[in-house]
Amino acid sequence: MRARILPMLAVGLLVAGCGGSAEEKADSSGSPAASETPKAKGPDDTATADAGGKMTVIYDDATSPDAINGKKLLQDNKVLEDLAADINASLKLPEDIPLHGSQCDQPNAFWSPSKKTVTICYEDADLSQKIFVKAGDKDPDAAAIGSEDATFYHEAGHMAATLYNLPITGKEEDAADQLAAYLLLTPGDNGKVDSESVQAVKDFARTFAAYAELKAQMGATDNMADEHSLDQQRVYNLQCWIYGSNPEANADIVSSGGLPEERAQRCPDEWKQLSHAWSTLLDDHWK
Repeated sequence: MRARILPMLAVGLLVAGCGGSAEEKADSSGSPAASETPKAKGPDDTATADAGGKMTVIYDDATSPDAINGKKLLQDNKVLEDLAADINASLKLPEDIPLHGSQCDQPNAFWSPSKKTVTICYEDADLSQKIFVKAGDKDPDAAAIGSEDATFYHEAGHMAATLYNLPITGKEEDAADQLAAYLLLTPGDNGKVDSESVQAVKDFARTFAAYAELKAQMGATDNMADEHSLDQQRVYNLQCWIYGSNPEANADIVSSGGLPEERAQRCPDEWKQLSHAWSTLLDDHWK
């Protein structure tokens, strides 16, 4: 089984992130995908203090082996339920937002601005699990769940940009990665950062490292025109924000060679800028 993982991952990577259906292209938090262009919004479209929307969870049917496995991983561990509960406890939603677990026939995850839905593809969870099995993790399921958690919060970044009409400068895909890191690495009310949340960002970075390695092995070239940063760039960005959020606790990222020292020196300031930006943008939308 272990010997078959690499070709299975390679096939998955070739189709990952191709977007939504023919009628509607969707954004992918993993490998690149086309993104919907959100419609212009006015002040009346944003969430208000009395917003009463909720995020609801729907597990759609699965028929393919990869989708069945991914659905089982998500459903057995109540992954989507926990993520929806976190959003419902944290953000004012102007309307109900369905969170779908779905068979997409490709590893993917996306926010649909027109349908106002978040979708986590079962194949994405399945691919994450395969990546961490191949890496020899003692608990590949936990690592895959952590990566899917971060994937969800990336999509929550796109969701927030649409629902709250947030101004985004630069690539929205980079901003969505930033929000995922911000939500997972910011200390809670007790002043502490949850260790599992930190690990989720690390596992998210590891999936991009795996994508980059597989592309190199297949001789695939990076798409410089894509709206996403290159996989290896996303790895370094995520590693930088982890380190910058707490250099003392995460010094091993630098000492192990996961983050170049010259970049690491700037990461605390990068994190402060990132944290200030997202805390400002979301200030009116927290519960």
